[in-house]
Amino acid sequence: MAKKDVDEQTKEIKKYLQDAKVHFGAESVIKGLKKGTIRKVFVAKNCPENVKNDIQHYAWLGNVELVELTMTNEELGVLCKKNFFVSVLGIFGE
Repeated sequence: MAKKDVDEQTKEIKKYLQDAKVHFGAESVIKGLKKGTIRKVFVAKNCPENVKNDIQHYAWLGNVELVELTMTNEELGVLCKKNFFVSVLGIFGE
C-alpha cells in the first residue's frame, strides 16, 4: 500500500477519534454490527484470523465497509492514544 493511502487512513481515524464516534475492541464492534449502529470498521493487519473472520461476516451481513489497515494493533493503539493494543476499531453514528 502506498504511503499516501496510509496517511489518508491515519487522518480519517484521527478525525473519527476527535468526533468521539469510535468503539474499541472486537466484542464492542460485533455488538454494534449486530445492532446496526456501526457504519465502518478498521481492522489491524495482525488482528487474529478468527476475530477478523467474525468481523468480516457481520460487516458483510450489515453491508458495512471494512478497511484492513497496514498498521499493526500496537501502532493502532498508539494512534488512538491508548495504553493497550487495538485490533478492531468501529465507527458509529451519522
